[in-house]
Amino acid sequence: MYNKINSDDISVLRSIVGDSEVLVGDSISEDYSHDELGDVKKMPDVLVRVHTTEEVSAVMKHAWARSIPVTVRGSGTGLVGAAVPIEGGILLETTKMNKILSLDKNNLSVTVQPGVLLMELAAFAEENDFLYPPDPGEKSATIGGNISTNAGGMRAVKYGVTRDYVRALTVVMPNGDILNLGATVAKNSSGYSLKDLIIGSEGTLAIICEAVLKLLPLPKVSVSLLVPFPDMKTAIEAVPKIIRSKIIPTAIEYMSRDTILFSESYLGKKFPDTKNDAYILLTFDGNSDAQVAADMNTVAELCLEIGAKDAYIVDTDERKKAVWSARGAFLEAIKASTTEMDECDVVVPVDKVDAFIKYTHELADELKIRIPSFGHAGDGNLHVYICRDELSESDWRSTLKLCFDRMYEKAESLGGLVSGEHGIGYAKKEFLKKQLGDAQILLMQGIKKVFDEKNILNPGKICF
Repeated sequence: MYNKINSDDISVLRSIVGDSEVLVGDSISEDYSHDELGDVKKMPDVLVRVHTTEEVSAVMKHAWARSIPVTVRGSGTGLVGAAVPIEGGILLETTKMNKILSLDKNNLSVTVQPGVLLMELAAFAEENDFLYPPDPGEKSATIGGNISTNAGGMRAVKYGVTRDYVRALTVVMPNGDILNLGATVAKNSSGYSLKDLIIGSEGTLAIICEAVLKLLPLPKVSVSLLVPFPDMKTAIEAVPKIIRSKIIPTAIEYMSRDTILFSESYLGKKFPDTKNDAYILLTFDGNSDAQVAADMNTVAELCLEIGAKDAYIVDTDERKKAVWSARGAFLEAIKASTTEMDECDVVVPVDKVDAFIKYTHELADELKIRIPSFGHAGDGNLHVYICRDELSESDWRSTLKLCFDRMYEKAESLGGLVSGEHGIGYAKKEFLKKQLGDAQILLMQGIKKVFDEKNILNPGKICF
């Protein structure tokens, strides 16, 4: 089906991007064979580092003519193998396409290349008195990766997800054509939204080369509230009550004591409180101290009435750093606590979060394994980790499969879905097929065929 890379292909690729930007064989680091979790592995035949849309187009025209598979990679922070070149071929790295191209203050938008890091864009926006709301936990992820997975993050409960902030995209099609999708205007009802098909497609339909992103005015005040609870059930049950109070926090995160202790150990820094079993971390923002304080006090009183042990205001720089650095390190901390792990990235209705978390505890007791978790309680997106610890390879594989089968079945029974923000990639595609059924998978495969008749762009992912 696909042609193997040969010396002529290497020569053509070097003529496009330069000799130093084309790596083959032992010159390619093993890091390029996997993403952050590392469970899905395959080395590319050639690594090509691109700098411009025109270079991407030229590479794709050659790949299309020669039927060579191409997988796009940003920072490699994904967790489902979406950026792993499982068919070999070309691995197209976009991290050098990392320029913030323009800021339109009048129309509240910024134009960026896909290799710009989330933390770079967030800092740039803030320096110019704007907010880029999408805030997934991995700040070193690229914007191209965020768009490709429709990343959400901690502020999604109030501000929405990445899709809500993408106004226009410049993309390169599998055959090398350059298309401009969407528009810089605030509203657009002109035909099918092809732009929105690209968002969340995990690099299977087209290659993102530029993005026009919506910004918001930067709120003048932001304060966090750390609320300890005696148990996870009481903590999670507080979330829908908070939402029904008609106050919308910027973020509502849940975390367990065990996860916080992992983070303390990993960072070597103390968390403000570790005496209780469960915690809700909330953030409130706005343009007046009085309004933010009133919202925060209302939610604090509500939590105390429900059964919270206390409510700590996180308003100093020192406290903010202690709390949010710990929250940001949860994934790495859990990873450091075990020999190997995998993630169940489900999303369930907000009022079902407690039922799902309780089920993971029961499953952990039944199978005698660790299943720590944390997540975005405000929108029901849960990050649940199965830890290998001392299990043998065969026991780990069988236990992992059983855990995923049982947890995805439970999520579906609660009205949930297989992924909230990390995507499907290679690792979760069988679970997606099982959940969506033949009719929806056939529609997705049809869309893929229209965009990529030769199936050369990130083959073997999502629905294949």
